[in-house]
Amino acid sequence: MKPAPLAGFIVESVLGCGGQIVLPEGYLAEAFTAVRAAGGVCIADEVQVGFGRVGSHFWGFETQGVVPDIVTMGKPIGNGHPLAAVATTRAIADSFANGMEYFNTFGGNPVSCAVGTAVLEVIHDEQLMQNARSVGGHLLARLAALPDKHRLVGDVRGLGLFIGIELVRDRQTLEPAAAEASYIVERMKAAGILLSIDGPLHNVLKLKPPLVFDHDDADFLVETLDRILGEDAAQP
Repeated sequence: MKPAPLAGFIVESVLGCGGQIVLPEGYLAEAFTAVRAAGGVCIADEVQVGFGRVGSHFWGFETQGVVPDIVTMGKPIGNGHPLAAVATTRAIADSFANGMEYFNTFGGNPVSCAVGTAVLEVIHDEQLMQNARSVGGHLLARLAALPDKHRLVGDVRGLGLFIGIELVRDRQTLEPAAAEASYIVERMKAAGILLSIDGPLHNVLKLKPPLVFDHDDADFLVETLDRILGEDAAQP
């Protein structure tokens, strides 16, 4: 049986569900070239990292110097309002004009459009992308000092206000500290800070605060995390 041709390649521009992984420089350029050579389309998932969150660019894929064929957007575009969007090329959009009716039950309702427009205006007018870059850089720098104090912290990585803290029981074997991660998330919640856990081994603390997060918020987060990492129950 002849194998089916490649249809497409979909990737988070920064791998959130994979554990807050920042892709190596040039990775998407090479991947997109290979996909297109095989006849596929390149799809960038910007649900988590779009809209200025990476700080240096409005879209995560821009940090890789590529232009996707399709971009998917979700929750942040509505700031809590149920809203999503897809952007694509004219050629792909025109391919739907093939004789079969295409429709979307909730597509383009004016309330959601107004919400999305308002969110874009606030991001621009309040310079939230620039804030993500400034505060994110400060937060990442402060978090980078934690591995020297706490052997549970194996790695700190991220872009802008999209940061991951990988917890390991042993830095040589990289044994995941999943139970410790769960403990820390619960203790942080009790202190008024909401984090989540991501990654295939459930040992990466995900930091994805609102884009209005400021330097004082970042300092409070780091100081609280530093204290909780020092608790006996958080030791590997």
